[in-house]
Amino acid sequence: MAVVYDWYKQGMALLQAGDARAAVTLLERVAKAEPDKGSAREALARAYFGSRRFDAALEEFTAALDISPANDYAHFGAGLCLGRLGRIHEAVGHLRMANVMRPGNADYEDALARYESRIPNVRLPHARLPDE
Repeated sequence: MAVVYDWYKQGMALLQAGDARAAVTLLERVAKAEPDKGSAREALARAYFGSRRFDAALEEFTAALDISPANDYAHFGAGLCLGRLGRIHEAVGHLRMANVMRPGNADYEDALARYESRIPNVRLPHARLPDE
């Protein structure tokens, strides 16, 4: 397992350095070796997101949430993926959850505000009273 941890560390270092595509290669190995580790699935999701592979990132963030439903960052990531995929209402749901779980996080608050602003206000038609 030491090899898997080395892959993880190297993948995270590549991700930190901005080389998400190279990180994907290593982090896919990690997720394959440790499919039940939320940290492995979240790291791979981040690498996919950085590579603009939003469908794959959403799948991995969802897997991370299946492992740990209280993972605020996975909710945040899932929300960002859904937003990029045009699924705004679903994105807002995950972003709200992330904000509830970690109040005061500026990144979470900014993303929620950005996607909430894309949802038009629903206006009901004006009801006329009989004497109008």
